[in-house]
Amino acid sequence: MHEWPTNLAEATAIQQRLRVLVETSDRFDQPRIVAGIDAGYQGDQARAAVVLLSLPDLTPLDWAVAHAPAPLPYIPGFLSFREGPAVLAALERLPHKPDLLIFDGQGIAHPRRFGIASHIGVLCDLPSIGCAKSLLVGKHAPLDLERGAWQPLYHQDEQIGAALRSRSNVRPVYVSVGLGVGLASALALVLACTTRYRLPEPTRLAHRLASHAVLPTTTNHHQ
Repeated sequence: MHEWPTNLAEATAIQQRLRVLVETSDRFDQPRIVAGIDAGYQGDQARAAVVLLSLPDLTPLDWAVAHAPAPLPYIPGFLSFREGPAVLAALERLPHKPDLLIFDGQGIAHPRRFGIASHIGVLCDLPSIGCAKSLLVGKHAPLDLERGAWQPLYHQDEQIGAALRSRSNVRPVYVSVGLGVGLASALALVLACTTRYRLPEPTRLAHRLASHAVLPTTTNHHQ
């Protein structure tokens, strides 16, 4: 763990120091409980939501919400320093540890290869995936229109993730390794967690809870 900085020089130094801990290959057994993570804002407070779902049936099991001051304003490439304290507080409120974290944000598809999925994955030592709604860095070739189509995402001649068509004829999502999950497994897991919406169910439910206070259909919660 580290102190949460309030300036970009310190934040960048933390990213550079911790990025060497990121593992980009599989290091997990078949996950049974997946956590979707997202955050909204109330003034200068981040409101982080974590929703636990079972795999493979995607039944909501539990959820937690936590509020914490956002140490930094929104700056592309530094999201974890805005949402991290609240996310960690929400994870601590859960009664059991998930097997896998999926973030509405980036993993290594990041200028310094250390987005929020990698950062929180390293701090919690849990396998993690970034599944973002928009690009932060990188380019990819056009995708076919059917569900499951994908193209490698490149930045500075390095493959950093993939653009994935999670539903036919909808805009892609951007999947990247967070920690301890290879890209092929990350793509398969995101598709396994995606039903009739563009976003995987764990992060879709977490977004609804964080930003709109819409509760998942489970009575278990920790707020």
